[in-house]
Amino acid sequence: MILNGRKISTGNAEGEALVTAMGISFYGGVDPETGCVVEKGHELEGQSIASRVLVFPTGKGSTVGSYTLYRLKKAGLAPAAIVNLESETITAVGCIISDIPCVDHIPIEKIQTGMRVSVDGERGVVEIS
Repeated sequence: MILNGRKISTGNAEGEALVTAMGISFYGGVDPETGCVVEKGHELEGQSIASRVLVFPTGKGSTVGSYTLYRLKKAGLAPAAIVNLESETITAVGCIISDIPCVDHIPIEKIQTGMRVSVDGERGVVEIS
């Protein structure tokens, strides 16, 4: 299945999807030392986002979240790509400065955790195999 969206950050990546219907705050919600979601009560709490195609509706929280994504990338713990329903500034800037492919305007309900997903940030295309 091919889903066409809007390109936010260029690059190409592929990996296993990790999907949540909840927004993600990278600052305070993801541990930059482990790559695990630490926000209490979040449906991904305790799971690692490292090397996964992280699928969530939109980001939330502090602008420091952009730098947290950068820290995750430098530590080798960042997602391979990010797919959003609506990417907001924090996630968009974090992806751009960290060279993480990002596409939004994607109907994320069509993607389930464990699916193999390819993200083409150059064209704004997400492919589910």
